[in-house]
Amino acid sequence: MDLCGKILIAMPGMGDGGFGHSIVFLCAHSDEGAMGLIVNKPAKDLTFKKLVGQLDIAFDESALYGQQIPPVYFGGPVERGRGFVLHSPEYGTNPATLRVNGDFAMTATLDVLEDIARGQGPQACLLALGYAGWAPGQLEDEIAQNGWLTCDGHRDLVFQAPDTTKWSRALKSLGVDALSLSAAAGRA
Repeated sequence: MDLCGKILIAMPGMGDGGFGHSIVFLCAHSDEGAMGLIVNKPAKDLTFKKLVGQLDIAFDESALYGQQIPPVYFGGPVERGRGFVLHSPEYGTNPATLRVNGDFAMTATLDVLEDIARGQGPQACLLALGYAGWAPGQLEDEIAQNGWLTCDGHRDLVFQAPDTTKWSRALKSLGVDALSLSAAAGRA
């Protein structure tokens, strides 16, 4: 099973590690484990403007020419001080850019922040501090134990939907009503 480019939807019983009501975009998934970014939990008290200021990156909002200033998210509990930019695929001249699929790419180098601050970054993006990571077989076990549902990763859900609606929208994409979910797992 290859879940790269998919979205994990936390089931109601998933409350540890900040995963309650989370949706996680999976950037990588293989026999060696999985890595993803929580894309619906904004970072508390941190904006793009504050972040680039802390990194001494010049930022001129007028250079964005009407583009939206990218949000900053709590990406997951692993390496919370490390930054990742999930973005549209047209950007990525950097060899360090990971092509997730035809709709998404991820870059974790400082130059992407510099390009965004100059108005030369990707068309759509979000920044995440930290990431969600799983050891080999761990994610598959969590899915088998009803910890996560999976759906396709869609750009409008990841980049455009209001954060407060992303979890329920992801469920609706599967035809699931959030009110019908139980926090207790079971097997038939």
